[in-house]
Amino acid sequence: MKLTDENINRIIEMAWEDRTPIDAIKKQFSLTEKQIITLMRNNLQPSSFKTWRKRLAGRKTKHLALRSKFVTRNYCSRQYKQNSR
Repeated sequence: MKLTDENINRIIEMAWEDRTPIDAIKKQFSLTEKQIITLMRNNLQPSSFKTWRKRLAGRKTKHLALRSKFVTRNYCSRQYKQNSR
């Protein structure tokens, strides 16, 4: 699958979100975990990549099998609120 710049930006955004599991990225973009890590390595500054890897390692919410059954959504409740004008 050829990824557009928009898709790459969305994958990076999803990967940084604490509640979005890697499995959701895999399913939506047909990427393996290894491909996601490579994408992040190639598109982030080295220090940002290292920070992301440390966050990923410490988050049970990033893997569905490790996630608590009480986490029932993939995003923060405030994340997709519409701005009223």
